[in-house]
Amino acid sequence: MNQQDRLSRPAVWALVLTGAASFMAALDNLVVTTALPAIRADLGGKLEDLEWTVNAYTLTFAVLLMFGSALGDRFGRRRLFIAGLAVFTTASAAAALSPGIGQLIAARAVQGVGAAVMMPLSLTLLTTAVPATRRGMALGIYGAVSGLAVASGPLIGGSLTEHISWQWIFWLNVPIGLALIPLARLRLAESTAPNSRLDIPGTLLISGGLFGVVYGLVNANAHGWTSAPVLTGLIAGSALIGGFVHHGFNSANPMLPMRLFRSRGFFGINLASLLMYLGMFGSIFLLSQFLQGVAGYSPTEAGLRMLPWTGMAMIVAPIAGILSDRIGGRPVVVAGLALQALGLGWFAVVLAPDVSYVTQLPALILSGIGMSLYFAPANNVLMSTVAPADQGKASGTNNALREVGGALGVAVLASVFSARGGYETPQAFTDGTVPALWIGAAAVALAAALALLLPRRTTTPPTPAAPPTPTETPAKIPTTR
Repeated sequence: MNQQDRLSRPAVWALVLTGAASFMAALDNLVVTTALPAIRADLGGKLEDLEWTVNAYTLTFAVLLMFGSALGDRFGRRRLFIAGLAVFTTASAAAALSPGIGQLIAARAVQGVGAAVMMPLSLTLLTTAVPATRRGMALGIYGAVSGLAVASGPLIGGSLTEHISWQWIFWLNVPIGLALIPLARLRLAESTAPNSRLDIPGTLLISGGLFGVVYGLVNANAHGWTSAPVLTGLIAGSALIGGFVHHGFNSANPMLPMRLFRSRGFFGINLASLLMYLGMFGSIFLLSQFLQGVAGYSPTEAGLRMLPWTGMAMIVAPIAGILSDRIGGRPVVVAGLALQALGLGWFAVVLAPDVSYVTQLPALILSGIGMSLYFAPANNVLMSTVAPADQGKASGTNNALREVGGALGVAVLASVFSARGGYETPQAFTDGTVPALWIGAAAVALAAALALLLPRRTTTPPTPAAPPTPTETPAKIPTTR
């Protein structure tokens, strides 16, 4: 390895701190899933309340990700990263102290606000700190840490819920956040993006649009698809998203320049990410409850039995990052998405009220390998599609679409589940889960097809016309053509 290719001490610190922050944010996407039955028993609530316990976090996360990234580009990535950590940590304590389901949903929403600022900036801070030739390896490790959070989410949530109480799934974030805040201040370099400005109209359009669409989907079960609140949310939300797209084409300095989507790599990886998260998160939402409500496992046992799926990232993600450096990201991403789709389809075929764990195991392993092959190469491909000045916007966009996909996955698959089954009996739960899993498998299979749009190789982009600010000297990175 050449001296210039080795990770410097600042790069190592960036990897450690951004990885830890990513761990917390990713953990809270799934840590609540195995605790849902206990939360339902303790605080009450219907299916839509459980959906909102998950989606209040993912929705605010998705809605504000691009704005959080833009704030960091404008006012300082380290400064806003620390602010996001502080909000996330405080909201975690509030969630643990919630006396009712409404208060818990509100605290989860504030958690999402903090994560929306923290997460896209963590990826940008890491990308700017690591040499381009080692970026695949670094993002592989970063992906493995996120994979560890995904792996340990159901297990940690189940173990804490069973042996202490569900509140401790949120208390866990508090000491981690308190430790990271001063370390980030001391060890991360401050940076901004050249000529960055806030796009208030774009923020309002995309925030209102995403909220309206997800609000309509989540409430369709309770109020009906033709009810006024649901139709209003879906129609108004779609119109606002259309306005955001128009704004991106015509504004001088939009939050998301639509020119980025002219790159087939940027277009393909973002749409594939949305569909991947739609299928994966919606399926995990139902399968984690199936393991407890139908198979009869305790929360800890359910979390342990999810490990062949969720824990595989710790082993496979670093290997996937190295492979993407050597052979390119496209074949690794396509293979990962195809295996994830196959795993979900396998689940749909074998699932029954009396299904054994051994019968489910191949589906768990296939899904785990597929998910792990996708994560790190997808991040590397994404950052290779844009110039350094657009990395913050690219990261915010991709994270936003992932979270939108997760929120839509929970909403759509829960709607299918509710229409075809319910919580009344094990057979009813299975009847609702199987068609929902087929929808999830189809979404991920479509993502694999879209990933074929990714370019085979990368080239170096021309130097941007605008010079970098004194606070940041970005390195040239490969970009797709």
